[in-house]
Formats: sequence, structure tokens, C-alpha cells
Amino acid sequence: MTTDTRITRQDLEDRFRSLQEEVTQKVEDKKQPVITAAIAGGLLLLLAFYVLGRRSGRKRSALVQIRRV
Repeated sequence: MTTDTRITRQDLEDRFRSLQEEVTQKVEDKKQPVITAAIAGGLLLLLAFYVLGRRSGRKRSALVQIRRV
């Protein structure tokens, strides 16, 4: 496939610019769901650590009852 037309600098710049716009648009479309998922995952992890720490604390601490005489 030979052609006599030469690829100019402007042709390359236009193509790279269009590729960059496509990639930028895809990133912008994916950014919000990823941020939401990261926040939800972080909260879930924090809750799991809280529950496991609370359970561990209950196992180690002795129950002391104080009676009035």
C-alpha cells in the first residue's frame, strides 16, 4: 500500500491530540465510580478492623464484678 502523500507534522499532532482527548474522556468517565468504590471499600475495611478489635478486646479483658458488702 504505497501512497504519494506524505505525513506531515500537523497530521501527527492532530492524531495524537484526538487520541489524548479519547483517553482523557475515558479516564473522566471512570474516575467517579472508582472514587466511590474506594471510599466504600475503605469504610468497610475500617468497620471490619473495629469489629475485630472490639472482639479481641473482649476476649482479653476479664469481667470484674464489684459487690457491696
